[in-house]
Amino acid sequence: MESKATKPISAEMFPGPGFRVNEDVRRLDPALMSEFTEFATPDISDMLNRLYAVDPGIARLTSNEHKLCGPACTVKVFPGDNLMVHKSLDVARPGDIVVIDAHASSMNAVLGDLVSTKAKHRGIAGFIVDGFVRDLPGIMELDFPIFARGTTSIGPLHRGPGEINYPICCGGIVVNPGDVIVADGAGIVVIPQEVASDLLKRLRNHKVSMAAYLAGVKRGDFSNAWVDRILSEAGCAVSTASETVAA
Repeated sequence: MESKATKPISAEMFPGPGFRVNEDVRRLDPALMSEFTEFATPDISDMLNRLYAVDPGIARLTSNEHKLCGPACTVKVFPGDNLMVHKSLDVARPGDIVVIDAHASSMNAVLGDLVSTKAKHRGIAGFIVDGFVRDLPGIMELDFPIFARGTTSIGPLHRGPGEINYPICCGGIVVNPGDVIVADGAGIVVIPQEVASDLLKRLRNHKVSMAAYLAGVKRGDFSNAWVDRILSEAGCAVSTASETVAA
């Protein structure tokens, strides 16, 4: 008598790392987070020493007016699967930005117009996807912000594994649940929760000094002496123009 075939144990899902959901996430005061909307992502990136800007391959696919600023609900999926993206709709709070680590895979989309419609009903602010989406024409009709690597017609599976609200990598940057995400037409930056208050102070100070500097540049009142100083200190050889001697 033949034994009943069973799948290898390596194909099972195991609870714990790789297959877990965390609903207990600390979020900053919404009023504090909203203050980052005053600043463009390049300025925020500068104040974070240019190390917290997401890979520009992840770009805004929807309206040019769409901007995002809010706490991250992080999702990690197996490439080509979106079970945990669906679950994130129950876990994310209104105003959250769902940030999906799909390993930059173009194999399948991890969401489309149906998931986006559900997310909008739940009050989710938008999606940032290190991967692909589909049904973009339908998403455009929703007026719902999506940042992703591109679009494909190939839909996902719904099997797992995956994680919600654990650290992920999105566009080369580590994103922890509750980190502040700011996204606009110029890019996406990730602000760690623990530096948010101090960063706001530095951004305000920088904004005042830059306003004065830009006003001077517009008047033509500026100097590149600092460039010569750096070149001199680095020992750069500079040949000066010789005078033309009349024959």
